Amino acid sequence: MLLTATDLSRSHASRTLFTGVSLHIADGERIALIGPNGGGKSTILRMLAGLEESDSGRITAARSTRRVHVPQQDLFPLDSTPRACTTAAALRSASVHGDVHEAETLATLVLAKLGFSDAFLDLPIERLSGGWRKRLSIACGLVRADGTPDVLLLDEPTNHLDISGIEWLESLLLRGVGDLHAGACVFISHDRAFIAAVATRVVELNTAFPNGFLSVDGDYDEFLRRRGETLDAQARAQSVLANEVRRDDVFLVRGAAGRRSKSKSRLDECDTRRDELSAITDRNASATAGGPGVDFSSSGRRTRRLVTATGISKAYGARTLFRDLDVELAPGLRLGLLGANGAGKTTLIRVLCGELAPDAGTIRQADPPPRVVTLRQNRQEMPPSTTLADAISPGGEVVHFRDRTMHIKAWSRLFLFRDEQLRQPLSTLSGGEHARAYMARMMLEPADVLVLDEPTNDLDIPTLEVLEESIESFPGAVVLVTHDRAMLARVATSIVVLGGPGGETSSVADLKQALAALGRYERAADAAVIAGAAAAAEQGAPKRSGGRKLGFNEQRELDGIEAAIVAAQGLVATAERRLADPKVMGDRAALAKACVALEEAQAREHTLFERWQELEAKKNG
Repeated sequence: MLLTATDLSRSHASRTLFTGVSLHIADGERIALIGPNGGGKSTILRMLAGLEESDSGRITAARSTRRVHVPQQDLFPLDSTPRACTTAAALRSASVHGDVHEAETLATLVLAKLGFSDAFLDLPIERLSGGWRKRLSIACGLVRADGTPDVLLLDEPTNHLDISGIEWLESLLLRGVGDLHAGACVFISHDRAFIAAVATRVVELNTAFPNGFLSVDGDYDEFLRRRGETLDAQARAQSVLANEVRRDDVFLVRGAAGRRSKSKSRLDECDTRRDELSAITDRNASATAGGPGVDFSSSGRRTRRLVTATGISKAYGARTLFRDLDVELAPGLRLGLLGANGAGKTTLIRVLCGELAPDAGTIRQADPPPRVVTLRQNRQEMPPSTTLADAISPGGEVVHFRDRTMHIKAWSRLFLFRDEQLRQPLSTLSGGEHARAYMARMMLEPADVLVLDEPTNDLDIPTLEVLEESIESFPGAVVLVTHDRAMLARVATSIVVLGGPGGETSSVADLKQALAALGRYERAADAAVIAGAAAAAEQGAPKRSGGRKLGFNEQRELDGIEAAIVAAQGLVATAERRLADPKVMGDRAALAKACVALEEAQAREHTLFERWQELEAKKNG
């Protein structure tokens, strides 16, 4: 075993976070740590890293075990650079012996293996996206252990990553990058697709289980099966115990004289069963409590078309985010927006909501304009000093929701808050609690269009499932920006993929088609970067004589391959448009044929792109 935790407990003030938690970590394991927000998952992760002490219990590890902890929040000086931050972290590695030059060499090597180009190494961190900052956090962790930690501890590593970044992280944990890898990994995540792809064991921290946790070897599907069996068995056990306690009650009320004559062992058994029933009843109540009561308010409007966008385009400087895009928001539509970070998803939302004018095309709104309620990604509209009570009920201690009136305490309990939290400032809440407070505020505003910009950040799995149910039942239009593949697959009725070359977009019907389009756009972006770097090198450096020259036929192939790629991309776009045609979608035979045509076009494009990379690499030596 690399690491063993035994009977860990932790309390804050009068509240017990967890007690009696034990965990064994072996080489090669990838353990997902899940559970409701505020249950102590991050606390346990810091304990495993040796950064925090437990109230009781112990953690044992061999002296040589190298533990690396990557926190949820990426805290870097914004005026620093990736090279400087990683070098400072590398100085903590025993192998560099405090030598700054050796630390910088190690830092540069690790950054390069994690995908940082030379241009990124000295870029101010404030100019990095959230995804690249997360890569930098992982790089800083890896260099502290020479790139090969025995135990890698990640707290919510997929937050703020786009799908490309999540897939990169999956590859790092599953296969490593070059010689960079971890012996074992423990990660906190609520991204169900990520857990399903990576985890070899799932541990849920939850008072619904004996000892406060459930550990299941196997993937996420196996965990869900075993979890269901455990809770079903626990419910049956409660029923059996309740019957036994009822029989005990009959036995115990036979009169005082009779009670004095009863054996002490029988009385002790009665008391034990009563205690067991109380404990199992509390656990089952926790299991059935589920997530918060998320239920968005609709205005009840019957308008057929709320927003119609025709041929809209938007650019910033020389970069076109999207062009010639048609979108119609109508009641019942759940539109997913997918694209790399910076692809223009938030900009498109602002255009659709009338906050920003398009450069071309038209936006028509229903009369009167639809009411739009937005859950923003950064959730910073409410000052941190605002109390929870003022945040979730700005009108006072009485909340008016739909046709009901309730006290603020009852309202806050719907979102799993404790009464004593109402007077606490938002700054004291966890990320998940802050998100729930924001949703509680949103629900008081009736909406025609519900805009959810990265709503899944910081939410636990029960809350995500309740949120999905609420989105599906909302009668108005929903615009959803998320990198949570499980949520998109469940709730989106259509998806617009942004990020194509020159502002190209794809409107598709399901997640599989969306991921294919996204991959196509990412390959095109990579090709543009490679071509730009090659052109810059061609202009700024003398020609090299050591490269391998292409043969006549290969050069001829290369000369025509870019046009072939463009043509293949056109075929893919045509196939996607045909697949999105309502007439095709309603004809099973035509739909099957269109799916085959799209897959063949995508395969052709992928083959051409790989051949282009191969020829370019050979040409440049």
